Amino acid sequence: MLAVNANDYFINLCRKSADKLLAFTAKNRLNIFRLTAVLCLFLLINPAQYIKQKENTALTVFNYEDGIGGGFISEEMLTEEEAEIFMSTASLETDAMMLDSLSKPLFLFYDSYLVKSGDNISTLAVNYGLNQDTIISINKVTNSRLLQIGTVLKIPNQDGILHTVLGKETLDLIAEKYSVDKEAIITANELFSEKIVPGSDLFIPGAKLDWVRLQEINGDLFIWPIRGAITSSFGWRRDPFNASIVQYHNGIDIRGNTGTAVAAAMAGRVSAVGWDDVYGFYVIINHHSGYRTLYAHLSVIQTRAGANVAQGERIGDVGSTGKSTGAHLHFTIYKDGVTINPSLMMR
Repeated sequence: MLAVNANDYFINLCRKSADKLLAFTAKNRLNIFRLTAVLCLFLLINPAQYIKQKENTALTVFNYEDGIGGGFISEEMLTEEEAEIFMSTASLETDAMMLDSLSKPLFLFYDSYLVKSGDNISTLAVNYGLNQDTIISINKVTNSRLLQIGTVLKIPNQDGILHTVLGKETLDLIAEKYSVDKEAIITANELFSEKIVPGSDLFIPGAKLDWVRLQEINGDLFIWPIRGAITSSFGWRRDPFNASIVQYHNGIDIRGNTGTAVAAAMAGRVSAVGWDDVYGFYVIINHHSGYRTLYAHLSVIQTRAGANVAQGERIGDVGSTGKSTGAHLHFTIYKDGVTINPSLMMR
C-alpha cells in the first residue's frame, strides 16, 4: 500500500512539473519568436561568414604575429556558388542606387581659392575636376590672361555656367536653350517656384559657354597676321611724327620686312580693299560674331573684295605705304564697331 502511494505521488509530481514547464513555454513564446527572427535576419544580412572556407592558406589569412587578425577571399578562386552569393540582387541594387544618386540634380555650393603665382584657369579646372567654362563663368572672367594674383575665385561643386535672365525668359525656355533638365536648374538654385526675375543670374548645371565666347576670353580667337615685335601698342600714345601730340592708336603695329606675307587672322569675307592716305594699301575682312579686322600699310594687296578667305590665308604683303615710319603692319580688331586690343585676342 505504501508502494502504491509512492507511485501515485511520483506520477502526480511529474504531472505538476510538466504543467509548469508547459506554462513557462507558453509565457515566453513571444520572446522565443523574437530571438528566432533576429537570428534569421542576421543570417540574411551577413551570409558571407557561412561560406565554407577553403583549406588553402592563400585564401584565408590570419596574421597574429603582426597583431592583425582577419581574412580575405580571392575573387579568382571563388566557386560559382560563392560568386552568386556575392553578386546577389541586394549588391546589384546597391550599385544601381549609387549610380542613380550620382545622376540626380545637386544643390549648388561653393569653395574658394586664392590665386597664386603661376596659376591659370586651365590648371585650376583640372585640379578641381571642372570645365574651364565653369570657373570662367562663375567668376565672370573676361580675359583669362589677366588673372590677378590674390584674386579670390569661387569654385562650385559641379559644372555649369551663369545665365542672366532676360525680360521674357521662362525656366522652360532657358532649359531648352541649354538642353538641360528644368528640375536640375530649380534644385541647383533652390527655387521655390518657376517664377524668375529678369536681370538675375541663374546657375545652369552642365551648360557650357558658347565656343566663340570661350575663345574670346582665352585669347585664342585670332592668329597673329605676321610674327614680329610690337613697335606701337594699342591705346593712347605720342604721335610718331609729332611728339607734342597725344593720339589714340586703335590697333597695334607689328614690325616686319617688306614683302613678308600677311595672313588673315580669322576666316571671313573680304569687305574692302583699297588705298588710304593714312593707312596706305589696306584690306578689311568681316568675320562672324560681329568681328572685323583691318590690315594696313601693305606693299601689295593679295586678295579682292568679296573673296572668302580662310584663317592663315595670304591677303597681302608687309610694306610702308601711307603715313608710316618704316616697314610694319598696322593691325586693328573691331567688335561690333568698337576697337579692342588685338594683343589680348591672339594665340
